[in-house]
Amino acid sequence: MSYVPVPPPAHVPDRLAITLWDFSWYVRTGPGEPFEDLDRAFAAAVERGYNTVRICAMPYLLFGSGLDTSALRLGPLGGDYGQRVRWYDVRQPTVIDARAHMLELFRAAKRHGCFVILSSWEYQQSSSFAADPSWCEALLAIEPQRRAEAQAVALADLVDFLTEHQLDDRLAFTEIHNEVQAGYLADGLTGDEEERLTALRPRLERALTVFHNRQPGRPATVNYAGVPAGTMRAIPETIDVLACNPYVYGVLGAFIETYGLRGDPQAFDQARAGHDILRPGAPRLADWSPDHAWRQTATIVSRPEIFVHDWGDAEAIDRWLYRHYPAWEQGMATTLRLWLDIAHDWATQRGVPIVFGEGWIGYTPRDGRFEEGPIGAEFCRLATDESLRVGAWGTIVCSNAAPHHAMWDDVALQRQCNEAFRTGTRLRPPRFT
Repeated sequence: MSYVPVPPPAHVPDRLAITLWDFSWYVRTGPGEPFEDLDRAFAAAVERGYNTVRICAMPYLLFGSGLDTSALRLGPLGGDYGQRVRWYDVRQPTVIDARAHMLELFRAAKRHGCFVILSSWEYQQSSSFAADPSWCEALLAIEPQRRAEAQAVALADLVDFLTEHQLDDRLAFTEIHNEVQAGYLADGLTGDEEERLTALRPRLERALTVFHNRQPGRPATVNYAGVPAGTMRAIPETIDVLACNPYVYGVLGAFIETYGLRGDPQAFDQARAGHDILRPGAPRLADWSPDHAWRQTATIVSRPEIFVHDWGDAEAIDRWLYRHYPAWEQGMATTLRLWLDIAHDWATQRGVPIVFGEGWIGYTPRDGRFEEGPIGAEFCRLATDESLRVGAWGTIVCSNAAPHHAMWDDVALQRQCNEAFRTGTRLRPPRFT
């Protein structure tokens, strides 16, 4: 291999304790929302032991779309749609000067001694929260073969913007996009997952070349859903960080399959779901939609999944998960360890650090508490130990450990995991060792 990876910046911490702020840091800035005050959000993060936030930087909107973002209107998806779905439960409309808000995030990070991982969810759901479809239309107007490159150009422009304002020292590294194989970035690719991942590689290689040419000396990468264990050869060799989101699913995957949450909406068995897990008065799936059809296009989350999260009885769903968990317990722990071993092997061979910017079990309805409960907390501790074991540069407590999720209130768990990771002290949860 001829490529020499760009090393992490010398002034960035040896271990990144990451909290996932995704697109919520700009979508949820209205009255009473968790990011109404960025200083308060950073102070709370530091209190819990974090030193890094990972964000959707809305790069194409800011530096590629040509749209006026000086008064960007954002808000809910319409009525009660998405209001019981994690990440989607935006309650208040808001108006921001998007570039100024980006600068304020970085200034707040600097005030609190934190760092930022730049990423993008634009080809997954960011634009669905806009007041009109222009952002979504601008993204989809780009020919699929060039979408990753467009992201790279916009991110390079964003880094220039931060440099101009003397805030680029807060950058840990840049991801061309989040979960590159799971969204509109991979449009037009056919075949099974292995074939699509392999076909995606040239698009990503071109994007990385664009960014490296524009920003030499700054580490860049692409981010993968899960660890692509059977297709690691599809990962470009020109990444500087191996960034993966290891959601193991296990029992949650069984729940999703049992009720058809990610399959063809026409095949969704509402009668079965209604008997087992839905709240009384649930409408038909076909009648549950956002206020405008374009919002459905702007998000990759399936209609049955949003419907069941919105209309499911969260306690009934938690009971289902607890009832079936024993059959999956060892398999979930084994999957996590195997995936992290594979990531470690690939990264070690190529001399790049590993970062887990999302992951562990998966996401349940907003009011569910499976991952916030004793099983989920124990899995967070296991994942902290395993992240240390494979020498990860950065990891999370859990994707749900962020200001817009209930786990944020479990200060003790987050402090415990973050202190263990940052100091290199393994927790060794007894049931998993």
